[in-house]
Amino acid sequence: MFVFAAMLLLGAVIGFVGAGGAGVMITLLTVGFDVPIHTALGTSLAAMAFTTLSGSYSHFREGNVLRRLGLAMGLFGAVGAFCGALISSSLDTAVLTPLTAAALLLSALLIYLRIFHPHSPLFRQRFLTPRGGRFWLLAGLTGLINGLISGACGVGAASFIQLSLLLVFNAPLYQTVGTTMLIILPIAVLGGAGFLSAGHLEPLLFVQVLLGQTIGAFFGAKLTRLAPQILLKIAMVALPAFGGFILFLARWEP
Repeated sequence: MFVFAAMLLLGAVIGFVGAGGAGVMITLLTVGFDVPIHTALGTSLAAMAFTTLSGSYSHFREGNVLRRLGLAMGLFGAVGAFCGALISSSLDTAVLTPLTAAALLLSALLIYLRIFHPHSPLFRQRFLTPRGGRFWLLAGLTGLINGLISGACGVGAASFIQLSLLLVFNAPLYQTVGTTMLIILPIAVLGGAGFLSAGHLEPLLFVQVLLGQTIGAFFGAKLTRLAPQILLKIAMVALPAFGGFILFLARWEP
């Protein structure tokens, strides 16, 4: 019951921000409920498939989804996620925990720089919306890389995906939120399948996480367009930063 309540609240936040939230979910499960990290990774990514399905549908109805771009990056990302999950399953907990924490903290830093410091040297080069073969090349590369990060680190890679949409494809902020959820959907499906094939999935835990996340994400997505942009920006940075910070600190506990 406590797991369900925690996932319900987190699902609402995820739906609002448009992030997959797998990293924060892993932090809650491992630090808050003492779930082994490999099981937490497999369970969270598998549940993300259903959570993002609910959130994506809600965002689609709100007009927040760039369908062609989301489907292209999502399909390539799914391939990368499956390969990444197989790699992650072979890593020791002592390696996997700080790796996941580092991915979350780095994603928070990149999103912070892109949103609050758009004139940083890192973002001086502006890309026009690509078309034709260039579109598929960029969508394929960004999808594969983000999918690999997601599978290897057990996170939804939402912040990296959002950065790709903002920087490479110049997507509007609101559509970045909704399109991110669509991209994460196939990534979560194949990533979860990779962990399932390695035996890192607990059915009862999966059901609790799934129900809480799906219900919360649907209602959270309704709030995205109602929120001020500054609140949305802060939430996009705070979610992965909080998860990574807590997970990193937990590594040093006796």
